[in-house]
Order: sequence, then structure tokens, then C-alpha cells
Amino acid sequence: MQLTTNAINASTDLPKAPTRDDKLRDASEKLEASFLAEMLKSAGFGRTPESFGGGEGEDQFASFLIQAQADKMVEAGGIGLAEQLFEALKERADGSL
Repeated sequence: MQLTTNAINASTDLPKAPTRDDKLRDASEKLEASFLAEMLKSAGFGRTPESFGGGEGEDQFASFLIQAQADKMVEAGGIGLAEQLFEALKERADGSL
């Protein structure tokens, strides 16, 4: 079996390491998602209805539904909290307070 040049090049291409800004943005988005999940929980999102609910199983997995919804909200732009957090963390990391 012969390896082609493309196969060799593809095997040597390593994924780029995330930059400091990538890590800061990821942390900011996770924090915004956690904040939104708490707000959704407080608003009653995912609460089991009194009648015709899914029972104990629904109650057990409601937090996963809330977190997934919050993650999707952040992916769609969120409420702008992640961007504000990112800028603040970036300034602090740069030492330009």
C-alpha cells in the first residue's frame, strides 16, 4: 500500500493550539451560558406541569434541557454578556487596567 503525498501531509497537519483570546472567549461564553441557565431556571423554564408531565424522568433531565437551551442562546448571540466579559478579561490579561 502506497501513501500519497496528500495522505502524508494530512497526517502531519496538527490542529492549531487555541490562543489566549480563544480561551478567554470560551470562558466568557461558558459563563454567559451558566448565567442564562440560572435565569431560565428562575423563570420556570423546564418545570414539570402539574398534570400530564413526564414524571421523575423529566424532572431528572430538566437541567440538561435548560443548559442546552442556554448554550444555544449564547451561540445565537446571547445577551451580550460574553462579549463584555471577554473584553474585561482581555484588558485584565493585558495589564491595561
